[in-house]
Amino acid sequence: MIKHVSIIGGGFSGTLQAINLLRHDGPVATLIERNARVGEGLAYGAAHPAHVLNVRASNMSAFPDDPDHFSRWLNSRGIDNPGNIFVPRVEYGHYLRELLDDAVRKATGRIRIVQGDVIDAVARADGGSRLTLANGESIDSDAVVLAVGNLPPHDPPGLNPELMSASRYKSDPWAPGVATGLGVDDQVVVIGTGLTMVDVALLLDESGFEGRILALSRRGLLPRAHAPLTLSWKKLAARPETRASALVRALRNRSVDIGWRNAVDELRPFTQSMWANASKGERERFLRHLRPWWDVHRHRLAPVVADRLARMQSEGRLRVLAGKTIAFMQYPDGIEINWRPRGATVKQTMRVARVVNCTGPQGDLGRTTDPLLARLRSRGLIRPDAANLGIDVDSYAQTIGQDGTVNDWLFALGPMTRGAFWEIVAVPDIRVQTWTLARRLSNAQWVGGEGL
Repeated sequence: MIKHVSIIGGGFSGTLQAINLLRHDGPVATLIERNARVGEGLAYGAAHPAHVLNVRASNMSAFPDDPDHFSRWLNSRGIDNPGNIFVPRVEYGHYLRELLDDAVRKATGRIRIVQGDVIDAVARADGGSRLTLANGESIDSDAVVLAVGNLPPHDPPGLNPELMSASRYKSDPWAPGVATGLGVDDQVVVIGTGLTMVDVALLLDESGFEGRILALSRRGLLPRAHAPLTLSWKKLAARPETRASALVRALRNRSVDIGWRNAVDELRPFTQSMWANASKGERERFLRHLRPWWDVHRHRLAPVVADRLARMQSEGRLRVLAGKTIAFMQYPDGIEINWRPRGATVKQTMRVARVVNCTGPQGDLGRTTDPLLARLRSRGLIRPDAANLGIDVDSYAQTIGQDGTVNDWLFALGPMTRGAFWEIVAVPDIRVQTWTLARRLSNAQWVGGEGL
């Protein structure tokens, strides 16, 4: 019987896991986070007030069995009719922190928070597990949940970080100083054109940066914007075919009838099962050819953010480029970048004041510098999934070792499990995953979802 669960990571996934164990009258939880801010994570704790959620408040409840929870919380803070708005991310961080604080206060002794860095995890001979922290402390429990979030982005091709100064190259887009020390005539290159680039562009704009932002990615694709809510339509009743070519045709046909946003959204109930039932070859084709297009249509911007980006583009302060970086060379006055525009054979050169890496989170265990994940992999306790997107897990979120053995004491949650579930990076999906695992660890699988 599981009486104590250790949760590594105090961001959204880890925080909800601890809270849901309490909600299901389950095991005692120890929540371990290396940073001082517990309950918010990078996405919400490091956000600027200008950064808003990419999902309407009506779909941002922390609990799948209480879909209006976040809307009621906003109402309690004086925000009327909050369902259709895009709330600042710092506000959502306050929501999560308040949920955790309430859980700790109401369940004395059942949730323990530890600030520390877990560097190893082993199975004990007498059952259960033992964690080792960087300060030498050890924590014994019956099960361990890895809720480590995303791995940092890889450096862009051609860039050696050891040859770059900290003021010129920002490998971490959330690090302090990304928007400081720049002049009116400076250019900043942001590598990547996804949601992280959008955050950095807004941060630079909010800081008063008057120079030019160049956003560069292989295809130069920007996230699309949300549209006003539409009337309901007759949604798909069965899971679509998983062949990539057939899926593209079906999406295009449905887009003609109901609009592309609705055509994408109606796939949400099926995407995880579609991914699970797709062949290895189909998954590889999707990742190689369709993923960039899926990402910009699936993960959208709040309309106010999209309008702001469009204004920055029209004013010439933001330019989006499609191409591939080749080499970076630092000089006293900046960084020279050699790059090749998409479809061209001749490379071009530009000189910029700063480079910010916004290539997006990664999941390659072979390149991680995280001590815990590196040790677990070196001992064969965990392995990369077949698509090399993160940690290999089964349908119950149990990690799988190098020899194919399932670890019944070591689980993983959140974006690092995208290899098994694919659609597991947004709140609506992670909240279901954490809730489901909490039921399993609490031996409450037989309890219905309603009324908890």
